[in-house]
Amino acid sequence: MCGICGVLNLDPGLPPVDAGLLDRMTDALTHRGPDDRGTWRDPHVGLGHRRLSVIDLTSRGRQPMSNEDGSVRIVFNGEIYNFQELKQQHALEQRGHTFQSRTDTEVLVHLYEELGPAMVDHLNGMFAYAIWDARSRQLHLARDAFGVKPLFYCRHDGRLLFASEIKGILQDSTIPREVNFQALHDFLTFDYIPGANTAFAGIDELPPGHTLSIGLDDSPGLENTGRLQRFAEPADREDDSLDETTVVREARRLMRQAVERQRVADLPVGVFLSGGLDSSTIVAWMQQLARTPLHTFSVGFEDPSFNELPAARTVARHFGTVHHEVIVTAEMVREALPKAVEFIDEPYADGSAIPTYVVAELARQHVGVVMSGEGGDEVFAGYETHAAYKVARLARHIPRWFRNGLLAPLVRRLPVSDKKLSFEFKLKRFLGGLDLSPQAAHLWWRIVMTETAKQELYDPDVWRHRTCRSPQRHFDEVLRRTPAQDELNRLLHIDAAVFLPDDLMVKNDRMSMAHSLEARVPFTDPDLTRMMARVPARLKLPRLRKKHIMRRAMSGLLPRQILNKRKVGLEMPYARWLKEDLYDILADYGAPERLKRIGLFRPQAVQAMIKEHRDNIHDHGRALWGLLSFLMWHERYIER
Repeated sequence: MCGICGVLNLDPGLPPVDAGLLDRMTDALTHRGPDDRGTWRDPHVGLGHRRLSVIDLTSRGRQPMSNEDGSVRIVFNGEIYNFQELKQQHALEQRGHTFQSRTDTEVLVHLYEELGPAMVDHLNGMFAYAIWDARSRQLHLARDAFGVKPLFYCRHDGRLLFASEIKGILQDSTIPREVNFQALHDFLTFDYIPGANTAFAGIDELPPGHTLSIGLDDSPGLENTGRLQRFAEPADREDDSLDETTVVREARRLMRQAVERQRVADLPVGVFLSGGLDSSTIVAWMQQLARTPLHTFSVGFEDPSFNELPAARTVARHFGTVHHEVIVTAEMVREALPKAVEFIDEPYADGSAIPTYVVAELARQHVGVVMSGEGGDEVFAGYETHAAYKVARLARHIPRWFRNGLLAPLVRRLPVSDKKLSFEFKLKRFLGGLDLSPQAAHLWWRIVMTETAKQELYDPDVWRHRTCRSPQRHFDEVLRRTPAQDELNRLLHIDAAVFLPDDLMVKNDRMSMAHSLEARVPFTDPDLTRMMARVPARLKLPRLRKKHIMRRAMSGLLPRQILNKRKVGLEMPYARWLKEDLYDILADYGAPERLKRIGLFRPQAVQAMIKEHRDNIHDHGRALWGLLSFLMWHERYIER
């Protein structure tokens, strides 16, 4: 796992790439690769790399890496799990390519010589890379199908700058630091920024499963935008001939295969163990495959509705792992919040980020690589929203006058609860989405602030001069291109294409790399995801039993209480903390004088939200946590 960056002069007439800028960009990513660094320049392009040594720990793995004659150079972040197979399948040594290391990076260099940019279609892994081809004078950027590894880029003053994290690009002090209002609008909806937008106007993220090819512009004065192409889509069409026995057998085989592929490393490999079904499944397979004692790492809270440590201990005892735990407190969050902003570079309010940061710090004391369960819910249908759509089809037969006239007012009177996934929260969300289309209801379950609520929050003068697109467009775009026919599989495709890369993988990558820890995600294995995408909804969610296929596949391997355990998910009790332990931070950043200085929000509206939340009139916990994240980011990156 590493950090990559670079500069390309799109106009050949520009001065040579600035060595000082390239050094600053490279060193801004030191936490991603503390073991080694390297840069390379010619007059038109510069590449930088920070290395976290995981496979072949010797200096032979140093990057930027080139082919024999130096015509192809690469900087690479990630892991290619099938690199040995690709080396053999394409007979790279027999075709005259020489190898100096045991790294996957060197295989990519020579595979590119054989296949060109199309080599990306053959890769099984998590990756972001940049390849400079001096023969064609083309730079090729690529990012894996699920966006496990990040890659940002910016066109500015006739140049293209790219980096694993935005902080690398911002080392160029001439790049304006302006708020991308559309990204802010989307962020307040989701508590994360979906799509290619970033919080910074003019800086974009390469979408998952895409390549960007761009070269020196021989026609100065014309905009050189490059060629952005999709190469992967995490979905397929259902196969109605599949039967449950076959699917369960294949899921079991492919899960084990994915873990076996991803456990390869020259450093110890552990597991983030939440106590849920996904991480427990990884522990089960790792324990079968491990040759040395397996280390597991868990995070918990004092609030029992958020705490899964008892379940994690059950799994650890069952498999005899070397188990480590940490309890996250409000004071730990207070200390970690500014650090999280620094490592993410954008507003980000997923409540699992800080706990992941804390447990990653613990894990790095014992291992260099961890496996994590992200992707399991998207592959096997594990969220409440997946069951809710099915229940909604039946509930719509209840007369609307009864639902809206009698039931809804009673539900609205339920007292606000700070508990994780409380009955009050789920019932209000369910009733609110009943009269919506499946995709609109799916958005309703995930929404933090409605369009109306956001407009009331904005300063009127700011909103009057803005034209923002609806966040629903992200879901609609996925549905336009999905081949899935079943409604459930269409919703799963939305989660895999939006929620997984733009939320979960941000947390997974930044919070682990903050501690130079490599995090791998076996449930994104392409063989597993392709097979499960073909499974009809009737097999994935029979009788509202979420993760039915996984539960059957792991029967006999996991303890019964884990197989039958309801999903909780990693989250913090920040709704309560914002009323008590962390209220002073919220009051400080939400102070009227600060908000007036920023000029984006109405101070009265923010103050009203804080008061309603603290007085238990409405649960604004998620919205306020997101607003706090934005305000802290704005102070750090825009107001400086």
